[in-house]
Amino acid sequence: MSPAMSSARMQPLQQLAEVREDEAARRLIDQQRVLGEREQRLQELTRYLAEYEGLASAHNPRLLMNRQAFVERLREAVSMQTRLVEQARSHCEVQRAEWLLQHREVSTLDQLAECYRRRERRSEEQRGQRQLDEFALRRFLAGDGLAADLDP
Repeated sequence: MSPAMSSARMQPLQQLAEVREDEAARRLIDQQRVLGEREQRLQELTRYLAEYEGLASAHNPRLLMNRQAFVERLREAVSMQTRLVEQARSHCEVQRAEWLLQHREVSTLDQLAECYRRRERRSEEQRGQRQLDEFALRRFLAGDGLAADLDP
């Protein structure tokens, strides 16, 4: 088998692909963590907003204006956090696609290396069988005296 098609030459490529896959997996995990944190923060803000909106209205106009301003700031915070959650979700999907791409590359290289190994084993088996056949033929010709019968 030519050196260009040996399974041993595939090993560095496989290792590099596995490193890339591991890095992509780490980035995906990081993005999932960020998404989880942002979703949790959004839930907290939403809960606070619901609590403050549910409070009885204040009798003092100044307290009422302060409460309304605070509720408005909470709404803005919920809106901003919702955008951050969507952004994190989008980044997560991009990272998941990147990891899948790297995972497929590792899988493809593994399959290719296995194909080369099977080919190498088959070639080695054929070489061994040829050697056994040649050895058996020589013994047969040398032992039976057929070599003399074959001469005219």
